[in-house]
Amino acid sequence: MNLGIKNLKVLVTAGAGGIGLETARSFAAEGARVHVCDVDRKRLNALAKSDPKITRSVCDVADRKQVAKLFREALSALGGLDVLVNNAGIAGPTGKVDEIAPEDWDRCLGVDITGQFNCTRLAVPHLRKSKNASIVNLSSAAGRLGFPLRTPYSAAKWAVVGFTKSLAAELGPEGIRVNAIQPGIVSGERIDRVMENKARARGISPAAMLEEALSVVSMRTTVTPQQIADAIVFICSTRGRTISGQAISVCGDTQMLP
Repeated sequence: MNLGIKNLKVLVTAGAGGIGLETARSFAAEGARVHVCDVDRKRLNALAKSDPKITRSVCDVADRKQVAKLFREALSALGGLDVLVNNAGIAGPTGKVDEIAPEDWDRCLGVDITGQFNCTRLAVPHLRKSKNASIVNLSSAAGRLGFPLRTPYSAAKWAVVGFTKSLAAELGPEGIRVNAIQPGIVSGERIDRVMENKARARGISPAAMLEEALSVVSMRTTVTPQQIADAIVFICSTRGRTISGQAISVCGDTQMLP
């Protein structure tokens, strides 16, 4: 299938690992030009060796000065912008709401939703010039379900959906489509840490925590970063030109989050 994205100019935040890395590589494999940012310099250095065609910047998306620098570097490397993938996010604290430190709440929302605003506001003037413009915002199954002991993360991911739907209505007349992806339990280091923290708070083993989490997933399986990347690349391709304003779940039919 020809996705029609050769030379598409793509910026992926938090693109040096996990979902972001798979997304960047998947776009590049289809002939797109890709720039990523990340806070992890070690991973960015590894990416420079493994994928030299993917250009890169150091950036914390919660810091507006760093985001401004990111866009200067990305636009210089890419020569414009067709796609913004707002992938950057952190898990945030695990605990009862009255035990969560306010600074941990602020940091989680600062990265997971304000970071998307920081990038989007700078991207839109350039996306208006594109003939195939898309924004993809990473939400979560926690953005459609309650998530006990993870209120900052869940609140931010619900906010991503509202941000997405509002932007789709606002920018659609200008030819810019906006969608959210809601991954379920994505395999990798991050979910391992989340399960360890929740298991500790619940007084059970990480293995038991994961088993309980998968028991309410119809397909009884985690999702891979590649499966998330495949969905993102498709909706940003010419094949997805009329997909906008959607919160698309790639989660194996997750029914609840324990």
